[in-house]
Amino acid sequence: MSFFKKVFSKSEKPQRKLSHVNQLLVGDIIVLTDSFALPEALRNQQLQISAVNTYEFEHNNQIEWTLQGTSDRILFLSLEVDDSTELKLSIKLEHEDVETLFDLDEFSEIFDEPGQAFLTRQNDNEHTSMWSCEQYQQSTFAKVGFFHRKDHRSENLSAYEGKDSGEQFELYCLYNKDQSKGIDVEVWQDGETEVFLTLFRPLTDIIDMYPAS
Repeated sequence: MSFFKKVFSKSEKPQRKLSHVNQLLVGDIIVLTDSFALPEALRNQQLQISAVNTYEFEHNNQIEWTLQGTSDRILFLSLEVDDSTELKLSIKLEHEDVETLFDLDEFSEIFDEPGQAFLTRQNDNEHTSMWSCEQYQQSTFAKVGFFHRKDHRSENLSAYEGKDSGEQFELYCLYNKDQSKGIDVEVWQDGETEVFLTLFRPLTDIIDMYPAS
């Protein structure tokens, strides 16, 4: 009996251990702190990774994790690597959210060269509260990227044009004064425009991670 126990114990796969955000895969779960510095949609939440995608730029690739919690609203997570590494948390805005937050004529200046738009918030709504900031200054204009519905850590990104080349888009970014909050605007080749509010937080806001069973 002990012989069979030894055989089967050797054949079992060891449990994955998560020690850093960049190890997250589909099905894994993260737990966020209950800090009141976070919006309510994030505070003390358990969020599961439902997809892993890649943003490809000229000089770097960036993983994006799609997060699903108890609400219907999808959240996005990536890592912002500069002098230090931070969590970049994002929510996608509906058109009515943008209309509430900003004057649309002012917002349209984001797409005017040379890309120096300055936005002042009008009003928040229940979805954008604690995600938005009073003022934003543009820092990125029409940066070309490709969106891949695959994880570049385990799959190669195609260097050729065609069905595997990714979906091309232009990125416009704005930040508040201390760069703790931002706006990302993605304009796709078919003209579709997606707007995201972004929030930059320390890695320690993730207090636990569980691998998928």
